[in-house]
Amino acid sequence: MSNLLAGKTAVITGASSGIGRAIATSFAAEGARVVIADVTATAKEGGDPTVDIIRLAGGDASFETVDVGRWDDIDGLIGRTVARLGRLDIMVNNAATYSGTALIDTDAAEWQRVLAVNLTGMFNGCKRAIQQMISQEPVNEVRGRLINLGSQHGIVAARRDSPYGVSKAAAIYLTKQIAVDYAKDLIVCNCISPGKIVTGKPGLAMNPAGLEHARQRTPWPRLGRPEDVANAAVFLASDRATYITGANLVVDGGWLAA
Repeated sequence: MSNLLAGKTAVITGASSGIGRAIATSFAAEGARVVIADVTATAKEGGDPTVDIIRLAGGDASFETVDVGRWDDIDGLIGRTVARLGRLDIMVNNAATYSGTALIDTDAAEWQRVLAVNLTGMFNGCKRAIQQMISQEPVNEVRGRLINLGSQHGIVAARRDSPYGVSKAAAIYLTKQIAVDYAKDLIVCNCISPGKIVTGKPGLAMNPAGLEHARQRTPWPRLGRPEDVANAAVFLASDRATYITGANLVVDGGWLAA
């Protein structure tokens, strides 16, 4: 590794499993001090907790139990992080859930559940991070960086998952709005929209029929891995991406180009 994130403090939501787990371990390998924020430390795909993997590899990591949909949880998370580590350089809003239901099959409670995590959680993370970042002195031109996780299904329709698709489209828009509004404050904000990523987590997203459809639809001769998204996140979190803000970086093996 090249220590692209040496000395930087990064908070990553939903980092116990899947893509968030890969981002956290990649950030730590690049020298970042990583705070893993999730509702549980247990990895959905099994194996050791992310915080233990990072520490065993010699990295700097801590875990915080956080419900991103609750402002008080996010407020406390950022406050404790800054009190302990001095500043917040990178905020990754990755925590997400889905319903797997079309519009008329989605009841109000399910709609609110998905939006509470995917959209309100992102709003909370962005707002609290920016509150902290604007109070910090710039380092290499930048006071702080935000990375939001969108999806290819925030760009085109999410088949039979209206709440998820709407939330991910909103993530892309929110990213652009923040980038424009806070550029003068030297805050960088970008979005990553993954295509089909095989994480090893059980559930609807990994059903065989869905995976086969994704394989046929994706031009690249394999589906995505969590590390593919993590590599993009490392770049956007680093000083090499300072003049990139408001972008939506698609990591999908050519899916949207086909």
